[in-house]
Amino acid sequence: MAKLAFLGLGVMGFPMAGHLASAGHDVCVYNRTRAKAEDWTSKHGGRSAATPREAAEGAEIVLACVGNDDDLRSVVTGEDGAFSGMGKGSVFVDHTTVSAAVTRELAALGEESGIGYVDAPISGGQAGAEKGQLSIMCGGPSDAFDRAEPVMATYAKICRRLGETGAGQMTKMCNQIAIAGVVQGLSEALAFAEAAGLDGRAVVEVISQGAAGSWQMENRYETMLDDEFDHGFAIDWMRKDLGICLTTGDEIGAALPVTALVDQFYKDVQGMGGGRWDTSALIKRLRKPA
Repeated sequence: MAKLAFLGLGVMGFPMAGHLASAGHDVCVYNRTRAKAEDWTSKHGGRSAATPREAAEGAEIVLACVGNDDDLRSVVTGEDGAFSGMGKGSVFVDHTTVSAAVTRELAALGEESGIGYVDAPISGGQAGAEKGQLSIMCGGPSDAFDRAEPVMATYAKICRRLGETGAGQMTKMCNQIAIAGVVQGLSEALAFAEAAGLDGRAVVEVISQGAAGSWQMENRYETMLDDEFDHGFAIDWMRKDLGICLTTGDEIGAALPVTALVDQFYKDVQGMGGGRWDTSALIKRLRKPA
């Protein structure tokens, strides 16, 4: 079993770190809000640390799942950052969805100290994290990935290396681009069914068995019909991710017209007070009184 550190105990990181502890790994956790770290150790044992550096000291692999580019830099760099506590030959795994630019920046910084770096964003939502059924898309040196993969397998349904540094983040952008269009399409279909006086559940029972079926339809249609959006991946986070997609699309010359449109639809829902609603709340915009 490995000596590990896990940085960031949000709705994803908390259960992911828990799977590592349950598998028998020696886990030290860090969270910006210390009470969350204490809650985790009370449930899973292990240890907590006051700084990322303290958590990372002596760890073979350090894993992080935080909020955005700035959050990642704050737990990695500086006197109290994880890199300051990591030894040569150790591996840093980043599960945060961030820009490929910050990934390459931090990977180069780690390389200077002999630290392997794997960008490993995740998909599957809170339920996937809790069930240990995440999709993990990875980039980075093959030797660093090979060392980290057995650890990530603890909470993965699939974990695959897609290429060199940044490939994981670019693949996660593909994931979010695909989801945006699917959720909007599902929202329109359900809103159309309601306007037509159809039984939405009966409609989905039929169309989900054909070409229209999707993960979003299977897992979100009932709560969408019931107007319940207090679960899953928040719109504020999705807009952060889509912003990364759109910026990167401009940089590489990839047209994302549907993504740009759905991003603005999400902005509308934020304006309705729905920033913390699940991404399936796009249907709320279609139900808005004229």
